[in-house]
Amino acid sequence: MALSITDWAEEDRPREKLVRLGADALSNAELLGILIGSGSTKESAVDLMKRVLNDCDNNLNTLGKLTIHDLEQYNGLGPAKAITILAACELGKRRQAATAMECEDLGSATSIYNFMHPKMQDLDVEEAWILLMNQNYKLIEAKRISHGGITETAVDVRVIMKEALLKNATVLALCHNHPSNNNRPSGDDDRLTQRIKNACEFMRIFFLDHIIITDGAYYSYREEGKI
Repeated sequence: MALSITDWAEEDRPREKLVRLGADALSNAELLGILIGSGSTKESAVDLMKRVLNDCDNNLNTLGKLTIHDLEQYNGLGPAKAITILAACELGKRRQAATAMECEDLGSATSIYNFMHPKMQDLDVEEAWILLMNQNYKLIEAKRISHGGITETAVDVRVIMKEALLKNATVLALCHNHPSNNNRPSGDDDRLTQRIKNACEFMRIFFLDHIIITDGAYYSYREEGKI
């Protein structure tokens, strides 16, 4: 039978270690071990989370993509612990998004990617979002306009223009994800970009960019000189 965490030397116990040294001194497995509280009769909470993380290539983004059912396959992880883990992953994403919101502006592809990536990194279907900004590239609103595909029929350019006018936006950017993780644009992506560009020119709104977001990379129409 494995030693429980309470049997460890006090200086090695995650909670006591956090109090003594701070949270940044703990490994990911130790932090997750604190969250789930206990493991199983065969392994401690920390050892259990080491095993889970190992199966995720020690990548927290991969961990966040697991489902409750996936986590429940591990002995010692019931629904409550699985929910706790996924809630912690979601809080991490929201903190990342909040940090991006504090940035000076959203006037670059990199800043837009950093803002949208937490919202889109775990999606298994395509979504399209518009970012409505003022002339200083400060965000007025981020709004999802399509779920489940972004073909020309799925995205209504008239709706995009209506939202921009209602919010008095002078700058607009379009973002969508590729669940395949291939960030290269399709023909549909190109045609949609051109239609939005034409509509923005007519309405005297600056079309800043169309960015394709994947988990770890992006494609910017403006950076590629296609706007």
